[in-house]
Amino acid sequence: MILTLCTACAAPLPDEPDDAVQCAECATRYCSERCERYDRRRGGHGKICGAIASGGGAEQYNADKRYAEAVAEAVEECEEDTEGQMCYICLEDGSEEGLVRMCACRGGAGFAHVSCLARQAKILVAEAEERDLVGEAFDDIFERWHTCRLCEQRYHGVVLCALGWACWKTYVSRPETDMARGMAMSLLGNGLTAAGHDEEALCVKETDLAAMRRLGAPECDILVVQSNLAGTYARLGRLEEALQMDRDVYVGRAKLNGEEHEKTLRAANNYASS
Repeated sequence: MILTLCTACAAPLPDEPDDAVQCAECATRYCSERCERYDRRRGGHGKICGAIASGGGAEQYNADKRYAEAVAEAVEECEEDTEGQMCYICLEDGSEEGLVRMCACRGGAGFAHVSCLARQAKILVAEAEERDLVGEAFDDIFERWHTCRLCEQRYHGVVLCALGWACWKTYVSRPETDMARGMAMSLLGNGLTAAGHDEEALCVKETDLAAMRRLGAPECDILVVQSNLAGTYARLGRLEEALQMDRDVYVGRAKLNGEEHEKTLRAANNYASS
C-alpha cells in the first residue's frame, strides 16, 4: 500500500494494511473510526466513494488517477521533440494521447505512447508468468517496463515516472506477496525520484522497505532498497537519516558479501561520502 496517511487527518497509518480502519465499500483507509465517520459525513468522501469503489478501490483509483497525470506531464515535457512523429509500436501519431521518448534513441526512432509501452510490457510479463520464469530470466522480461527495447537504454525523467505509475496500476490489486507487484512498487519509487518528486518517492520507498522486511525478502534485495532510500533522504536534506542508512547498507554488505567484495566497497564509498 502506498497510501500511507489517513485520508481525513493525514496521520500515519499502521504498517500492516489490515490494521487500519477501512471504508467497507471502497477500502479507503483511516487511522480511526472517528476519522472514517468524519470524512464520510463532512469531508466529502460520501460523494466519491462510489466512484472509488467502481474504480477498483482506493489504491487502484489513486494509481489510475496518478498515471493519467504522469502521462500528461511526460507528453508535455516531450512535446517539442515528438512533434510530427508516430508511435513505433502502433504506428499512430500523437494526436490523442501524445508521444514520449526520453531514452537513447536518436533521429526518428523510439517515439511511443506510454500506453503502448505499458501494454507491450504487460503482455511480455504475462507470458513470462505463464512460463513460470523466475530470477534473472523474469527480470530480463520485466525490464520492458523501464528500458527501451530499441536502444536498450533505461528511460529517464518524467517518462520513467509515467511508466512507474503504469506498472503500479497494472499490479497494485495483486497480493502483497506477488513478485511483479513488489517490483512495480520499486519501479514507481525510482520513477518518482527520476522525475524529481522526492517526497512522494520517499513515501513509496519507505513502504517498499517495510513490506520487504515484513515478508522476509532476501537480504540482498533489502540492501538495494535501503541504498536507494539513503539517496532520497540525502536529496531531501535529511542527512542524519541518510548517514544511518548508508552505514546500515555498508554493514549489511560486509556481512553478506565480505569486506573485499565490489558491492561492499561501493557501499563503503557511499557511507564515506554521506
